[in-house]
Amino acid sequence: MQKGLIITLSALLLIGAFEVQTFAKGETMKDKTQKEKIFYTQTFNNIKIAGELYKPENFDVNKKYPAIVVVHPAGGVKEQVAGLYAKRLSEQGFVTLAYDAAYQGESGGEPHFLERPSSRVEDVRSSVDYLTTLPFVDKDNIGVLGICAGGGYAFNAAETEMRIKAVATVSAFDLGRARRQGLNDSMTIEQQHQKLKDAAEQRTKEVNGGEIKYNGYVPNSLEEIPENAPPMYRQGYEYYRTDLAKHPRSENKYIFSNYAEQAAFTAFDRPEFVSPRPVLFIVGENAESAYFSKEAYDKALEPKEYVVIPNATHIEMYYKPEYVNQAVEKLSEFYGKNLKGNK
Repeated sequence: MQKGLIITLSALLLIGAFEVQTFAKGETMKDKTQKEKIFYTQTFNNIKIAGELYKPENFDVNKKYPAIVVVHPAGGVKEQVAGLYAKRLSEQGFVTLAYDAAYQGESGGEPHFLERPSSRVEDVRSSVDYLTTLPFVDKDNIGVLGICAGGGYAFNAAETEMRIKAVATVSAFDLGRARRQGLNDSMTIEQQHQKLKDAAEQRTKEVNGGEIKYNGYVPNSLEEIPENAPPMYRQGYEYYRTDLAKHPRSENKYIFSNYAEQAAFTAFDRPEFVSPRPVLFIVGENAESAYFSKEAYDKALEPKEYVVIPNATHIEMYYKPEYVNQAVEKLSEFYGKNLKGNK
């Protein structure tokens, strides 16, 4: 199996507009892969993006490597599932980049906690920009991996960002469609209209000096989980709000007055635009969100793959070793086949 590589950077390097800062000489992990803290700029909005750059063992700066951008879920940060997949792929011989979206985590942008789809897509493009400045990256072999809503943003970017040569998602989620229609299109038109009216009223309050209102991505407590809620609610709470994966910069809140812009977004509107570049969708067998990936897969043109991980749920694909291992094996095969480089 041919194996690729992802985003990496040398210490305290300045390349054009992209500032690279290395902390503690790059953190060396037990498996000999290396991690560096880096910063670069969201190109057209001049927002500083904070990232973590993973290099495999025996990295050679004189070689040209394929590169992969890893995009985190809505409300997540780079230290959670995106960082896990970036690290695991680096262990397979890839160089990888996980980053915090603009307005979130350790990245800049005000007001903070803004979940703005257009900005999230621009994050992906700007991450590709950043990679093209690195002398050891093969500019013709850059891929993207998106998890949950990050899968929707990654795929949407790839539809028109031709520098992305291979697209993969894990537990892909169309945040815009879910905002408009609810999970599994469960919201009535009346309910959809009411949410938009509520957001509009809140926006008026805020521009007239009122306090910002925040909503959460997942329940903050067991008591907030609706009766008969699907497993995603409980497992989302367990992943993000308990010691399982809780992180101080993942605060489980977004600015509600921006709800309308989220609802206007569609992640998988033109899957055929990715063709003939290869696409891979990985879902858990028991994931309530799998229909997003299946519908996009059905509309996409060849080459395409749809992989179901037995017994896994949406959230379990984030962290459970028995499921992550299977996903990483498939991702390594996919990128190794479709991204070429002189490793």
